[in-house]
Amino acid sequence: MCLAIPMKIMKKKGNTAVVSLGGVERTIDVSLVKGIKTGDYVIVHAGFAIQKLNKKEARETLKLFDKMKYGTYRKIQKS
Repeated sequence: MCLAIPMKIMKKKGNTAVVSLGGVERTIDVSLVKGIKTGDYVIVHAGFAIQKLNKKEARETLKLFDKMKYGTYRKIQKS
């Protein structure tokens, strides 16, 4: 099973970006998604950004992941 995770773009340079989720940062390829910038949320799969999300969509998805992990919703840090 594959999982695509919403992550926030922290830094972008050319076709790569540093993304963050829960204090974990990764460098990914962003060449598949046009028009992204620092502060945007993207869905990350296998090291590639595959779709841009708005903040609301990203937060809703992260809340669902939280519910699966903890069996309840926790407060997600706003940024």
